Amino acid sequence: MKIIPLGDRVLVKAKEVEEKTASGIFIPQTAQEKTQIATVVAVGDDETIKVKAGQEIIHDKYAGTAIKDNGEDYLILNYADILAVIE
Repeated sequence: MKIIPLGDRVLVKAKEVEEKTASGIFIPQTAQEKTQIATVVAVGDDETIKVKAGQEIIHDKYAGTAIKDNGEDYLILNYADILAVIE
């Protein structure tokens, strides 16, 4: 299935969270904080959207709708929930 966001929405894939600290301590998944960094997968058809597929972004912590497709986790965000582009 191909997911195409509509309007001013952006489909992103969250970046994997590190499971081990710099000192080598493993952090269980239940204690890990939700990442705010994601990679843009697809963008809606609104002309005001200034991000493109493949770019890494930072988004609001509790923004978006989580969805699953073929076992992969994605997030659909409103464009206004994107805080910055990482270069």
